[in-house]
Amino acid sequence: MTDNTQHQVPNSSGTHPPKLKAPANAADCHIHIYDPRFQPAVDKPQNGTVGDYRLLQKRIGVSRVVIVQPRNYKTDNSATLDAIKQLGIANARGVGVLHPTVDEAELKRLDDGGIRGIRFTLGSAKNAVVSIDMIEPLARRIAPYGWHVQLNMDPQQVTASADMLKRLPTQIVFDHMGKPPMPAGIKDESHKVIRGLIDAGRAWVKISGAYIVDDTPPAYAGATSVAQAFVRAAPERAVWGSDWPHPGHQEHPDDAALFDLLSVWAPDEKVRNRILVDNPQKLYGFG
Repeated sequence: MTDNTQHQVPNSSGTHPPKLKAPANAADCHIHIYDPRFQPAVDKPQNGTVGDYRLLQKRIGVSRVVIVQPRNYKTDNSATLDAIKQLGIANARGVGVLHPTVDEAELKRLDDGGIRGIRFTLGSAKNAVVSIDMIEPLARRIAPYGWHVQLNMDPQQVTASADMLKRLPTQIVFDHMGKPPMPAGIKDESHKVIRGLIDAGRAWVKISGAYIVDDTPPAYAGATSVAQAFVRAAPERAVWGSDWPHPGHQEHPDDAALFDLLSVWAPDEKVRNRILVDNPQKLYGFG
């Protein structure tokens, strides 16, 4: 069996390894697990199991991972907790989805199971499991656990919520570079809001989802300019994620090529290692 065959990964195009060598304890801080053993609450998702993801880990060389609860399971975090257990809590963490009605016993159970934040996916009100008015009350509930609030918001929502975001008692993590509109990029008002929170030590950003920000593969010039701006401004506040298994995309990107973008986004090896190892360790409590 050839090495390329061994590294064929479901929901990922290409078979070659990345040119960039991942450092020891590198973390992929944004994936989703879709396991057919767990019944989705809405929509039947593509399969993306722990076994499938292990093939991606082998291909690109990362050893730590953060599993982000997809909206398909709504507030039932069972599949995410199970995935953390399969991968081992020493090297896996999770970001769940909750409603303000969650009780304290459930919060404790989730914390023990490796959950370190809660996600709000808010772009489409029709499909959203949570709402903007849940962010602040839930942030107060999770603050004693040291968790963060992870936001997948449209840029206009970020701008409109600026005052509320400044009030939150938790750290904030912005998905996919804050999803700035193109061609405005870092000139968009939402980027200014995010940068203000980062500069104040209140927020982090995932330099991930190049194909979400920008539809010009393989260089993703627009996304690259945004990622580089974040890395130049606050390398201590950035983490990287693959977004595997790339939900909602019929044509799956080449994950090795996406990983190699880090060589352009963060050309300095020490900075890159900080993004891949040190920052995830601090944000998610690895090690």
